[in-house]
Amino acid sequence: MSNVTNIAPTGERPDPAELLEKVVVTGDLSKLTPKERLSYYKAVCESVGLNPLTRPFDYIVLNGRLTLYARKDATDQLRRIHGISITITSRELLKEAGLYVVTARARTKDGREDESIGAVSIVGLKGDALANALMKAETKAKRRVTLSIAGLGMLDESEIETIPDARPVKADEAEAPPVRVVEPGTPSVPSDAPDGGDAVEGTYTVVRKDEGTTAKGTPYVRLFLAGEDGEAIVAYAKEDFLAWAKELTEKARVRVGLKKIGSGSAYEIIAVGDTVATA
Repeated sequence: MSNVTNIAPTGERPDPAELLEKVVVTGDLSKLTPKERLSYYKAVCESVGLNPLTRPFDYIVLNGRLTLYARKDATDQLRRIHGISITITSRELLKEAGLYVVTARARTKDGREDESIGAVSIVGLKGDALANALMKAETKAKRRVTLSIAGLGMLDESEIETIPDARPVKADEAEAPPVRVVEPGTPSVPSDAPDGGDAVEGTYTVVRKDEGTTAKGTPYVRLFLAGEDGEAIVAYAKEDFLAWAKELTEKARVRVGLKKIGSGSAYEIIAVGDTVATA
């Protein structure tokens, strides 16, 4: 008689590939079980060398979907782990737009570089409130470029308070059983915009721009844009919109349709509307 006892496996760890597929397909962590969310959280941390015990990320409901955003601990750890140095390359006050914009450049130990902007509204501010806003713009720029160069296309905690529909979620709420999320309607985009995920439209101020070519030799114009609510984004104009972008002047106000590029934090211009040049 055999002395071997068959024991049914318990508490098996979810397959990382299956978790990734679920998140990529739905973009919504609420579709995962609490155990799957924990495994996904750890996998994201491990992918960039972060310690999950320090809670570098928190949960947020954005556009009806549960996702992660980076806390201060995340960007601090990333700079230390990857040897990322930050240089402030410009500070600009856009009086007519009521914005203060800071541009930060990040450089890794292997020589890679990236840039991001941090913009805040300063309308009606003075004294300590104005001082805090100026410091916040610099903080946003540093954290955004850190996440970008580290390959994390997610929001930083300094950005979420400027997003009207964003709702931070406590850990105990996020660990609750999966809930049904009603998907919001597709954001409005100009009628000539091609179909695509994460399409949005808005009015932005051109902070600055530069030109370059992709690895395949495709020319582009990179626009650093500031939204009316202080949101700062980077958008690329190619092909049909290349000539339009080249003619833009700094501080011009433009209405554009945008589509997110992959899982990163940059956008591609897919439609253009009115442009108002400013002195």
